[in-house]
Amino acid sequence: MSDDEITPEMLALWAKIFRFAREGRTAELAAYVDRGIPANLSNDSGDSLVMLAAYHGHAETVAALIERGADPNRENDRGQSPLAGAVFKNEPAVVRALLDGGADPRAGQPSALDTAKMFGNTDLLGLLER
Repeated sequence: MSDDEITPEMLALWAKIFRFAREGRTAELAAYVDRGIPANLSNDSGDSLVMLAAYHGHAETVAALIERGADPNRENDRGQSPLAGAVFKNEPAVVRALLDGGADPRAGQPSALDTAKMFGNTDLLGLLER
């Protein structure tokens, strides 16, 4: 899709979808994905819906997106993974949801394992090393 094909209505819809991910509005977000919004939709920084939900601490939203085909390992434009973001934010429930969904603790730079070590988070390190 070229920039000429993107309408103001599309931009408004995408903004709403990204807001739902950041706010953990699982039911609304899932309904849009179920109706055709890509589960791997990313913003202009490469942050996927899973990344936004994970970074903002919404484990239920993360799980719902992964169930609908979202890639739990999709890195943003800076090479950061959703799992590393959840570790950085110290979100154990999100870490569990991502691991249950197949997230790789070694993906990204720094990886989730490296992030846990960097911040001395032995509880999350234990989860990641299982």
